[in-house]
Amino acid sequence: MTPHAPTFVGTVQDVAGSTITVELSNDTVTGLSFVHGEGYRIGQVGSFVRIPLGFIDLYGVVSQVGAGAAPRQEDGDANYGNRWIKVQLVGEGLRGGRFERGISQYPTIEDQVHIVTESDLRAIYGSGDPQDYVSVGHLASAESIPSLIDINRLVTRHSAVVGTTGSGKSTTVAGLLGAISDPIRYPSSRIVVLDIHGEYARALSDRATVFKISANQERGQSELCVPFWALSFDELKELAFGRMSEERQVSAVAEMIVQLKKESLSIQPRSGIDAAFVTVDTPVPFCLHKLWFELHKREHQTVIPRPGVASDETVPAYVLGADNQPAQLGDAMLVIPPLYRTVKTSGPAQERVQWGPDPIGMRQQLASLASRLRDPRLSFMFRPRDWLPKTNGSVQKDIDALLESWIGGPMPITILDLSGIPSSILNDLIGALLRILYDAIFWGRNIPEGGRERPLLLVLEEAHSYLGKENSGSAATAVRRIAKEGRKYGVGMMLVSQRPSEIDSTILSQCGTLFAMRLANELDRGHVTGATSDNLKGLFDMLPVLRTGEAIIVGEAVSLPVRTLITPPAPDKRPDSVDPKVAVRGNPDDGYDGPGSWVQPRDPSDYASLVHMWRKQDPHYEHRNKEESK
Repeated sequence: MTPHAPTFVGTVQDVAGSTITVELSNDTVTGLSFVHGEGYRIGQVGSFVRIPLGFIDLYGVVSQVGAGAAPRQEDGDANYGNRWIKVQLVGEGLRGGRFERGISQYPTIEDQVHIVTESDLRAIYGSGDPQDYVSVGHLASAESIPSLIDINRLVTRHSAVVGTTGSGKSTTVAGLLGAISDPIRYPSSRIVVLDIHGEYARALSDRATVFKISANQERGQSELCVPFWALSFDELKELAFGRMSEERQVSAVAEMIVQLKKESLSIQPRSGIDAAFVTVDTPVPFCLHKLWFELHKREHQTVIPRPGVASDETVPAYVLGADNQPAQLGDAMLVIPPLYRTVKTSGPAQERVQWGPDPIGMRQQLASLASRLRDPRLSFMFRPRDWLPKTNGSVQKDIDALLESWIGGPMPITILDLSGIPSSILNDLIGALLRILYDAIFWGRNIPEGGRERPLLLVLEEAHSYLGKENSGSAATAVRRIAKEGRKYGVGMMLVSQRPSEIDSTILSQCGTLFAMRLANELDRGHVTGATSDNLKGLFDMLPVLRTGEAIIVGEAVSLPVRTLITPPAPDKRPDSVDPKVAVRGNPDDGYDGPGSWVQPRDPSDYASLVHMWRKQDPHYEHRNKEESK
């Protein structure tokens, strides 16, 4: 190929590892060039170049253009002129063959550099088994070339979608999930979305099962149940009791739980576990209400000497009613404590009231547990319908039915809508959900329901809210474990965040593929640049000027780093996160076509309906008269 070939742009003048500096030829006209009737921009940051080396072509991305890209001389001065470009090498391919990331050899001085044409891009992005790739949009520089994502690497090597509010992040995620859950191409796909704000039910309604507390069955939602007995002891301790400061308290509670689990197995034996090997973390049903009741008696019970017995034997000192019978014996399942007399150290021996034996000083924790057992917002966990144990520990459904509803149902996507969960327990609950799913897949990894034969993708919305650098909660612990070990067992994750700088860099760096959308904050951009394996600072400098719905995709799931316009779902399949229109007319493509709400005539107000929906914790409007709304 001669220097006068239409694709020729310059020659290599400096090589420093994966960074090379190219001097543009005097015959190269910067701006628009035509090759085989197609127009190409020369020297665009983010564009690709090709360096032929015998039977191999090296490929790189332009990261800098102009005088600043010129190589430095020994005295520190730059070479004269501004006809320079800096390129980051990213991969190589046999002439007309498959492209591969990484390079086996480096260019040398005066090697020719050529622009990458549309036919080159088609060979790079169109390579591979069609079954392994899904299209998520098209190249920003060539609308006729689809952006193909390797689904194998996307799912098992983890990924992250980052972008500021309004960049099209949620719509991009909905588009990605729609592409990789295609019932024709991937009828056995398996995806779980932890939806913090309830955005995705509308977008994925045709292929998702939605689990939500206070579910509306008329809209096809199912009740979210997270049985407390499926949690590990550490998870249950935080969610039920709060902090226990003394080791004695922890040990006493753990011993009682083990005993209750053994009693449960004696009533209702479980496959795979012998009572002799039960631990406090074994997922065996037990009655938490009974645990509270027994601990409450241990802490609050007072006793009196047994009447008519001349010994140290005692009986509970219940408060007596008019009929001289205990006024309130208590009820474990209704969380009603028994009433005991107050301590009395004076008077005849038979009337003295003493504390019961061996209290362990955890009244505050028991009061917290009782409050949570009564709280209807937490009934999804402490009164989980068919998974609620009776006082003897027996249940109608075991945890296999729960897992089947989450990851074995007829729909490829499961949305766990956590929008109604109290924020005080959200972090711990997310950690528990992830740990339950991961443990099930881990131990069943070699059977068809496991992850090796049918991988599972976990989508974590608003990841920055529970994966911060300073956050050491159960959610961060579970995600770190999945990030480090999940690939081997078929568990992948997709982080979604508008503030990547707030995510622990250890977790973000484990994401093999990154979808970087518009990011104006310099700290966020720096965090994203540092988390990628490619040296593409120049490419990420474009993040502040990306269009809505446009992303720079880098990492293992793409052949080359690519600037892509993501194909959005249909307007009626967009996430429930569209910006309200204030004054301007809406865009039909955004699912709204009408004047802004501030320029419309005012309708009669009905704040009774607003309060009705607030109390019901359901944002879907229902027509009713004011009397019904009160």
